[in-house]
Amino acid sequence: MRTLRTVSELRDHLRAERQAGRTIGLVPTMGAFHAGHVSLMERARAETDVVVVSLFVNPTQFAPTEDLAAYPRDEARDAAIAQETGVDVLFAPPVAQVYPDGFQTTVHVGALAESLEGAQRPGHFDGVATVVTKLLNMVGPDVAFFGQKDAQQALIVRRVVRDLDIPVRIEVCPTVREPDGLAMSSRNAYLAPPERERAVALRRALDAAEAAVAAGERDAAAVATAARGAMEPYGVEPEYLALVASDSLQPVEQIDGEILVALAARVGHARLIDNTLIKTNGRP
Repeated sequence: MRTLRTVSELRDHLRAERQAGRTIGLVPTMGAFHAGHVSLMERARAETDVVVVSLFVNPTQFAPTEDLAAYPRDEARDAAIAQETGVDVLFAPPVAQVYPDGFQTTVHVGALAESLEGAQRPGHFDGVATVVTKLLNMVGPDVAFFGQKDAQQALIVRRVVRDLDIPVRIEVCPTVREPDGLAMSSRNAYLAPPERERAVALRRALDAAEAAVAAGERDAAAVATAARGAMEPYGVEPEYLALVASDSLQPVEQIDGEILVALAARVGHARLIDNTLIKTNGRP
């Protein structure tokens, strides 16, 4: 595995791979690798010839009050995991490579970025859309791999790629979970043991939503009430818990077709998100 830190090094290396007819896969990350990241790397390894993993804690997607300074960083550990997983290139640029002096161009996404995480974290998705666009332009991958845990982000990335005519296929891979159902996240490292036990409330809420729909409930408000009720024994209150159309993120009143149940909650110092897709033909 090669660790590269400049765009010119990266492009020079990948140019030769591309000229040799090899396909390139990109897994964009902010490091602090866990099994969820590894699953994306493995998917890229299985589907492409050259696997590039970017490791960059993107400052533009953090608000001044958020956890940029505290975000977990351990490049040596991450590099070891990437190498063991079969990654070919670890691209770990300094901030000045991604945002050089005088940088002032951003990618702004409209309605898809205004609800859910976008409503709670103004400007967050402009930062995400900008850095992902830059990484796609730097790497020029055939395929880029994202996780379903960040469902809104994945939808926004697909819209950016479509709207800006970026020639890449976006693959969204299943959420990887702990044995008790908690979604893998770098921010789980913030959880003290008692908080870790309470954090499972997010998965229990999604379980309750799925169970309500499976039992025939089609009223979105009733399903949301069941989901919120499942969180109460854990003493966790959601920042949001929403049932929305999976393609537009618009709220739904009646469940018909595919919907996304998305939620966010603070548990101790950690802000966690999770979601599930529910499909129904509309009949009880």
